[in-house]
Amino acid sequence: MGNRRQALKNLFLGGALTVIGIPGRVFANGSTEESKKNNLPGSGDKDRAYWIKLMYKMVYPVLSNLADGTLKKNMPLEKSSDYTKPVSTIYVEIVGRTYAGIAAWLALPDDATDEGELRKKLRGLALTGLKNAVDPSSPDCLQFRVDYQPIVDSAYLAQAFIRAPKVLWEPLDEVTKQRIITEFKALRVRKPFNTNWQLFGAITETFLLSIGEQYDEERIFGAVKKIQSWYVGDGWYSDGPMFSFDYYNSYVIHSMLVDTLKILSEHKLATVASYDLAVKRMQRYASQLERMISPEGTFPPIGRSITYRTGALQGLAQVALMEKLPEGIMPGQVRSAITTVARNMFSFNDIFDKNGWLQLGFCGHQPEIADYYTTTGSLYMATLGFLPLGLPVDNPFWTAPAEDWTAKKAWSGKSIKNDHHVEY
Repeated sequence: MGNRRQALKNLFLGGALTVIGIPGRVFANGSTEESKKNNLPGSGDKDRAYWIKLMYKMVYPVLSNLADGTLKKNMPLEKSSDYTKPVSTIYVEIVGRTYAGIAAWLALPDDATDEGELRKKLRGLALTGLKNAVDPSSPDCLQFRVDYQPIVDSAYLAQAFIRAPKVLWEPLDEVTKQRIITEFKALRVRKPFNTNWQLFGAITETFLLSIGEQYDEERIFGAVKKIQSWYVGDGWYSDGPMFSFDYYNSYVIHSMLVDTLKILSEHKLATVASYDLAVKRMQRYASQLERMISPEGTFPPIGRSITYRTGALQGLAQVALMEKLPEGIMPGQVRSAITTVARNMFSFNDIFDKNGWLQLGFCGHQPEIADYYTTTGSLYMATLGFLPLGLPVDNPFWTAPAEDWTAKKAWSGKSIKNDHHVEY
């Protein structure tokens, strides 16, 4: 048993990533310069091991400190130069976003593998952390009732519960559950802005509906109707009355609308057809995200919030998790594409600080690109790119052979499926 534990520690805890030092860069997972240069994808098991190591490196400081009651003590507070929100909202941010990204993986059943042991460990930390997050006697008790920002990150926490109810919600003691419910309901005195924020109020109330609690109908149905009215075609929603060319369709809109409509349809409060339509639109958007990944394994740093890094790929990642990839897009190519993006992005040695916390930036430490609302906590939207880890190891996403993605095929002269506008 001692050797097994040491092996587990070496695999997942030894710096979380095996690296080869290069001035200014490191190559993740022990990849060679030649394989890095050619962006060679690995086998499914090697890719999954890399994802797990990267996810662990990102989330362990959050979960372990929250469980120990030291999150506020140890978490750095890096902020954009023009940041004006209360500091207390930063802690709600990092918790909600981290839990939303890892929930699907935590929901996998226990097993005796090294990954299974790690998952059990992190799940335990996550549950202890949730108790501390709403315990008034804990130094890490979160402040949900200051400013508007907690509307956002309560929604990500609610989405985490929706993604993993049996492991993140049901095991909680009744006192902790009631404290969370009370804080969610207390958000109602603040109205979400007339943007993607509409969905934050909607999904929080939808979670309350899902557990049999009283819910605010207008906050759900008004938001859904408004978002649906903002559909501009070909898989894209406008973020409010005016269209924005950025990744908010991925960070928020498709994901939260689909999850909301799924629960509403299950409770006969929305039609299955409305849910199916939202999924089709999300699939179309996912196909475009996949095509945006360059042959080298990069994506354009366009629009607001590019410091959310791999969170920009949530639309594609969630469709993969749902096993509803668009026709003609194979699991092996999506895995290879996202893996290569992650290797490229997280190969910069200053993307994490010396204690393992994410730093402001896109590739590396670039505080100058942070938006006025961006902090250390904001950055953990990057965990949303890990959603396919919620698929078991024997799923085709992980067992399929590595495959070139669309842009890589196109720029190497291989045959690809033609692209065209869709009418739904």
